[in-house]
Amino acid sequence: MSRFSQILLLLFTSFSFSQKNQNPIKNVQIAFLADVHLQDLYGNFEDNDYKGILNPKNGKFTLARTMESQLHSTRIFNENYFAFLTALDDITNRGIKYVALPGDYSDDGQPIHIRGLQKILNQYTEKHNISFFITTGNHDPVGPFAQEAGKNDFLGEGGKPQPIYSKVNLYKANPEKELPVVITKDIAKMGYLEITNHLKDFGFFPKENYLFWSSPFATYLPENYNYQKATQEAKLENRNYEVAPGFIIPDASYLVEPTEGLWLLAIDGNVYIPKEKNDENPQNSKNYKGADIGYNNVFSHKKHLIDWIKKITLEAKAKNRTLIAFSHYPMVEFNDDASAEIKALMGNGKWQLNRVPEEEVAQTFADAGLKIHFGGHMHINDTGLRTTPNGNFLVNIQTPSLAAYIPAYKLLTIQSPEKVTVETITINEVPQFDELFELYKMEYAFLKQQNPENIWDSEILKTKNYHAFTDWHLKELVRLRFLPEDWPESFKNFMLNVSGEDLLLLSTIETNASFETILKNKKDFQDEFKKAKQKIKNQNLNLNEFKSWSGFDIILDFYRIRSADEVALPDIGKERIQKYQELYQAFINNNTTNDDQNRVYLGLFLTILHKFLNGVPADYFSIDLKTGVIENLKK
Repeated sequence: MSRFSQILLLLFTSFSFSQKNQNPIKNVQIAFLADVHLQDLYGNFEDNDYKGILNPKNGKFTLARTMESQLHSTRIFNENYFAFLTALDDITNRGIKYVALPGDYSDDGQPIHIRGLQKILNQYTEKHNISFFITTGNHDPVGPFAQEAGKNDFLGEGGKPQPIYSKVNLYKANPEKELPVVITKDIAKMGYLEITNHLKDFGFFPKENYLFWSSPFATYLPENYNYQKATQEAKLENRNYEVAPGFIIPDASYLVEPTEGLWLLAIDGNVYIPKEKNDENPQNSKNYKGADIGYNNVFSHKKHLIDWIKKITLEAKAKNRTLIAFSHYPMVEFNDDASAEIKALMGNGKWQLNRVPEEEVAQTFADAGLKIHFGGHMHINDTGLRTTPNGNFLVNIQTPSLAAYIPAYKLLTIQSPEKVTVETITINEVPQFDELFELYKMEYAFLKQQNPENIWDSEILKTKNYHAFTDWHLKELVRLRFLPEDWPESFKNFMLNVSGEDLLLLSTIETNASFETILKNKKDFQDEFKKAKQKIKNQNLNLNEFKSWSGFDIILDFYRIRSADEVALPDIGKERIQKYQELYQAFINNNTTNDDQNRVYLGLFLTILHKFLNGVPADYFSIDLKTGVIENLKK
């Protein structure tokens, strides 16, 4: 071969290698739908003729849960069925071809609901050519292996609760308040094997049209990848690890390249740790703790994931692939760095603080090379950013739930290998969201006859759209569950009996007396109130503008902002938000310090609210994949 020919061959080889390693990805969009919690309202049991309750509005039998149960839950059970279909239609209309579901896509991994999900995803795949990618959540599966289960709060004839269980003698119904138990295997909780078999076409296993697919246990590399070998190694029996001596369970994590240049990393963050007291049967899910803690337990019992992710990020960088990770659990603190204040206010073990990832989690995954991660689990809208001393960064994007306030999904657009945008797409109008309202009226009438201490507010049945319905759901959840369970009794009673005007005056007044003493003896503090009013006037604040809202109003807005971040602001209004900021500023400018507990609690509450209102952009923003800079794109 001549010298000239050698040079041409070298140039051709270099050019081919360069072309092969260039990232062609541009304007690829991925929708993330977390915590769908699908309950198939119109599913059929395969081993029982029970069809549910007949809905007079449409003449259909419906497997719905009671309104009482869903207004005490952090998620809606029924109406989210219609919201899921609406979101998929919205995705279809936008021409989006890739959809990721970061866990909790079912109620509790029951066969009837998993079949329902499978049917819906197949329909959108076949009709609209959408590719779905799923990872596990703590509700699917609830345990690593199948287990008997059921629910006692389905809605039955006459508005009574209808218990449905997978096995006899699991539940004994109260004949005065409940209907006889319905028995069906379709309400049991499936394990990894059953769920991944049903949903095998949605990422859990290789497909011929994938350019690449791998798992933490694969022995091959991208260079020697072939579909047949990947299919063999992807069998679930080949994807197990020892979580504790003698306890071997599956890990359903996988990496997929659905289109050239894009790597989607689906992390199975479920960690089922054996209970201290168990029957030593590793196949019994009752012997394991739940997986809701997330990545804090990955660090203690599933460390192989960390090494695998390091390997993947290095491969992605070498091959110039854009790597997007998603899992069910957050990797970064999701309370806008207010977790310490929340703990001081609510107490240890409250407000799901056990689910907050340790700082080590964010630092480790950032240094492992991850840049973007989409999580779910918390049913909130949030963005968390962490940088490390090594100059690495990780952006954790908390995806809202379609079964909670405000219902939405996240849309990632890869503008180029160096830049992505993330947009929150709210689902406000949902056809048929009020489909079950006649049934709820029947339930309400039955409950009224029982003379309960605290019945749900039937005003929720007057809502005009799904957005308003989820707002009412949150309002009732705060009233019926959060305030009684999470809040210090004295502070709760204080906040429920003050106005915004009271809060501003108490935040401004200079006296060592307790809030309780001041409010009970206002005449004795006339001089102090006079000085406080003058101080408020000097700060160009209008005390009258604080009169229109109450302590409960600010509590509700507190939960709205925590749930939906910036997306909740239109529901609250700019003027009200401004008043909350002014209230916070008035409190911290007050030099009064004493040991009055409610004063301390109010300071913590306002600090948390302030941090919620000043976090990283969470509505519509861009991320520079080289620097980690996040730019707010909301106009």
